[in-house]
Amino acid sequence: MEKENQTSVSEFLFLGFSSWPGHQGLLFALFLCLYLTGLFGNLLILLAIGSNNHLHTPMYFFLANLSLVDLCLPSATVPKMLLNIQTKSQSISYPGCLAQMYFCMMFANMDNFLLTVMAYDRFVAICHPLHYTTIMTPCLCTSLVAFSWVIATFNPLLHTLMMARLHFCSENIIHHFFCDINSLLPLSCSDTSLNQLMVLSVVGLIFVVPSVCILASYGRIVSAVMKITSMEGKLKAFSTCGSHLALVILFYGAIAGIYMSPSSNHSTEKDSAASVIFMVVAPVLNPFIYSLRNNELKGTLKKTLGQSKICSK
Repeated sequence: MEKENQTSVSEFLFLGFSSWPGHQGLLFALFLCLYLTGLFGNLLILLAIGSNNHLHTPMYFFLANLSLVDLCLPSATVPKMLLNIQTKSQSISYPGCLAQMYFCMMFANMDNFLLTVMAYDRFVAICHPLHYTTIMTPCLCTSLVAFSWVIATFNPLLHTLMMARLHFCSENIIHHFFCDINSLLPLSCSDTSLNQLMVLSVVGLIFVVPSVCILASYGRIVSAVMKITSMEGKLKAFSTCGSHLALVILFYGAIAGIYMSPSSNHSTEKDSAASVIFMVVAPVLNPFIYSLRNNELKGTLKKTLGQSKICSK
């Protein structure tokens, strides 16, 4: 009888940046600029790696996949957010919300796996340079990426199917700028204990375990680099993996602030800002961090841009 009296929710309303009503135009310009910059930068990296046979190595293979994911991760949230700001409507349909949640989780998981694989690649390159080509074979590299895509695809599918079985009553206000699973679960009038258990399991297995592997890899890298006698050799080794480590700290620091901090520290503004960092800012910084620190990739990008200018003339 209770279920018959419940009203089903057909749409949700975002309140992520509603506390800044007088700055909506500024937010629109900021996010549009960030989105287009990331789009252009990551497309350039994909184009550069694809057009240069010398860049068809394990490191650049992983970087190309990371650039592809960093194209898709902001695309799951930013276009909808820009449309809502432009139309002054904060709504999203129920199916659209589930779809957005799925793709956000999928690309965030894939970003996480690729950062872990790239840390292992740098560990092998620096700690076992003589065995690098025999360890990082094309078969192993393809298997690592393919396995990552499989997990990243099916894990959020499980969460989405479990979310679809829940019933949502009159409460439909999401205190975020996108359909985050932690923001959706409190809105349900069904029992969400199994969903919450699955979320905790995912945070433990899919984010904590890879982050520990990354820390272990860099711990070994630092130990190996400190044994190098020449200062030039140390600087070169640290420069190689420093950019990757900066991106890792930014990505995992933002995730830890959202999913691993006490609930008393959470607020709409804090969670939205942290989500922007790992879902928008990190993908935008990726092409700049890698291209500015890598002379080979920088040279290829210059050639690619030079050829495009010649063709346009």
